[in-house]
Amino acid sequence: MTQRPAKPPTRSRRLAPFAPLALAGLLTVALCGQALAHGDVVPQPVDTAGLDKLGETWRDSNPYRGNPRAVEIGASAFNQNCARCHGLGAVSGGIAPDLRYLEKGDAGDEWFKERVTNGSIRNGVTYMPKFGDALGQEALWSIRSWLETVHEE
Repeated sequence: MTQRPAKPPTRSRRLAPFAPLALAGLLTVALCGQALAHGDVVPQPVDTAGLDKLGETWRDSNPYRGNPRAVEIGASAFNQNCARCHGLGAVSGGIAPDLRYLEKGDAGDEWFKERVTNGSIRNGVTYMPKFGDALGQEALWSIRSWLETVHEE
């Protein structure tokens, strides 16, 4: 009886020991990739029905301050567009500034307007995309109105 030489393992058998490692890598990318990709954020539309239209020119201060409808819209808009980085309830986990400490009133409005219209880019890395054109000032001033309701000193 002639003995055949052993066949080398097939490619799938040679790679089998690495399958758990490959799966772990795919899960890491799937679960963490979005958290690391601040520049790839897709703004979610915000329904601003019930608010006065503000026009094209950005206001220097929040025209909706204290408006209950704006606060309601702002809470939802924040959760849809900002909480990914700034945290639920504006309680940051360290990725982005904790917006509960943003100064109230016109002084805080100035920083807020600058950041939401121009975004934040450092050394070519997008830390926060521009949201001004994507969401409009009605939605963004609503978010600012809500932020003042969760303000902390």
